[in-house]
Amino acid sequence: MHSYVWHPYTQMNEWPNFDVIVRGKGMWLYDSKGNRLLDGVASMWCNVWGHSRDELVKSMISQTRKLQHSSLFNLTNDKAEDLASKLVRLAPGMYKVFYSDDGSTAMEVSAKMALQYWHNIGEKKKTKFVTLENGYHGDTIGAMSLGYVPSFFSRYKSILFPVISTPSPNSYRIPNGFTLEEFQNHCIDKIEKTLSRNDNIAAFVMESGAQIAGGITIYPDGFQKKISTLCRRHGVLFILDEIATGFGRLGSMIEYQNQESRPDIVSFGKMLTAGYLPLAVTLANKKVYDSFLGQYQEMKHFFHGHTFTGNPLACATAITNLALYKKYNIISKIKKSSSYLQRRIEEISGLGIVGDVRHKGMIMGIELVSNKITKSPVAPEKHIHQRIFNEAKKHKIYLRTLGPIVMIVPPLAIPENELDFLVNGVIDTIKKVTEKIL
Repeated sequence: MHSYVWHPYTQMNEWPNFDVIVRGKGMWLYDSKGNRLLDGVASMWCNVWGHSRDELVKSMISQTRKLQHSSLFNLTNDKAEDLASKLVRLAPGMYKVFYSDDGSTAMEVSAKMALQYWHNIGEKKKTKFVTLENGYHGDTIGAMSLGYVPSFFSRYKSILFPVISTPSPNSYRIPNGFTLEEFQNHCIDKIEKTLSRNDNIAAFVMESGAQIAGGITIYPDGFQKKISTLCRRHGVLFILDEIATGFGRLGSMIEYQNQESRPDIVSFGKMLTAGYLPLAVTLANKKVYDSFLGQYQEMKHFFHGHTFTGNPLACATAITNLALYKKYNIISKIKKSSSYLQRRIEEISGLGIVGDVRHKGMIMGIELVSNKITKSPVAPEKHIHQRIFNEAKKHKIYLRTLGPIVMIVPPLAIPENELDFLVNGVIDTIKKVTEKIL
């Protein structure tokens, strides 16, 4: 069968064909030939309960029979209202919920919201954003600008808006002349100087708790809290991206609460619907929201919206998902699974081409290097991404790398026996690939 599908982040010339997934059950994906693969990346980091969970499927069917979609333009719907109230109660300090479709659009909303906030209160010179180097916020133009990963986005630089980048505290690749603690302090010092010396900054933007697509950089204790404090001190909005890090992925329901930080604007997505339907949200505090209120002719209202904003089918699924979080105490389950992953780090670190292992909650990044002493990355011509994927399939695992970084990002509710199967398979995969490239 000839395929007309163009796949994301994929060199199509490398892949003569793709496995066709036809169904999912529990933690497993099944292809058209009857083979099964353990979903080791939670279907792009979003799956919570596994596939075909009865409660979620029934919720989707039930809502489909009542209302499939209704616009939020001058109308509302009961599911959008219900979910928004639950999210505001869940997220400390937040006041209103703006709906969008995915993580990238949620971050576009965040950026526009911040710019218009300053415009609405008469501070029109505040138009610049400060971000952390190597952060990632999505693939649309504004999101690429905020989260500029050079290897991903250098081809599009001419259409991106400029941002001020500050160093990120990568514990594995510390610049010469710094201890780890000194480098972390250096990062904070750079941020403070940037905020204090520029009076045109609208907002500081960062992923909450860790940088994910930029290479799995786990923030040191207190780092995010310090940035939050600096933003308040210097009158800069603090925007957090919890698309991939909230709702339990890093071990806490609301990661910014765990980090003791206080955002003005925060976005959630991915696991919001347990990975079953596209939905994202951007929450704002009362200060931000109130700046958009006024007479129509003042044109202070928010100029943003999507066709499927507040889709009731997606919102109903998210409501059921949140009920399952509470019913099954998923955060407690995650802590146990996280402890299991922590216990396997020493074994994984001892493998021949593993340079570093970074882990928090239900995410682990295993960085592969050609030389442990120099920390030299595995060269692209080794095709490590393809080797890992193909070898993992032999162990009945679906894996995808970030360049030379193997990611373990399973569904949050994965049972320990299947988590054990996954980790053992990853270890065997790395061993086999090591034999072939060294």
